[in-house]
Amino acid sequence: MAIHRLSRAPKINYARAALGVTVIASALGAHATAASADTTDPAAASAQAAVAPEAATQARIPTETQVNVTAAQVLAMAKAQVGTSENAYGGGTKFQKWYADSQRAAETVARDGGSRQDYINAPWCSMFVSWVGEETGARPQVGWDAWTVAHAKWFAANKRWGSQAKPGAVVFFSWSGSKNLGAIQHVGFVVKDNHDGTISTIEGNTGNGKVEERVRPKSQVVGYGYPQYAG
Repeated sequence: MAIHRLSRAPKINYARAALGVTVIASALGAHATAASADTTDPAAASAQAAVAPEAATQARIPTETQVNVTAAQVLAMAKAQVGTSENAYGGGTKFQKWYADSQRAAETVARDGGSRQDYINAPWCSMFVSWVGEETGARPQVGWDAWTVAHAKWFAANKRWGSQAKPGAVVFFSWSGSKNLGAIQHVGFVVKDNHDGTISTIEGNTGNGKVEERVRPKSQVVGYGYPQYAG
């Protein structure tokens, strides 16, 4: 299955992306057409400090990107994908194919290097989250990226980042328990807070390379991105 860290995806230079501009304004572009991420130094600064002021300004969500989509609708779409599986090469999902053909792939290839084709067999948990946003019409609030660190920084730049589990929030994980954005390794959607130190989630590229419903300890959560849903 596709491994959770995108640092080994062929030809894509994520180290360069970590050092360059990690949030691109066009991530907020018109509805057109983020697996997991490479990580930067685990000693990286906190969420807000990790976003350069100019990047935060570029990535700010304008009022016209508000969406008429509820958290329940997004979660229903995510749940409908449960059981979708990758092929023996870590690819073949509709999420990877969609991303490789998307406008965003052209932008992230320009940012990170490589080619669109590299996304076809790359880790795809962030592509899954992005696809759900696209399919429901919530992408301007959910964001889109193949690199979870950039995806998380996009939320932080827009002051939509926090530590409270909410249904429909985009949850970012580090298996080490780090709270640094640079240590993020995986992403999914929050279904609910179980109020016992765990959360229920829907995630892509988990288990044996599938979309699955999972229960995760909060100790592995780096933070949450909050789309502004309707209702």
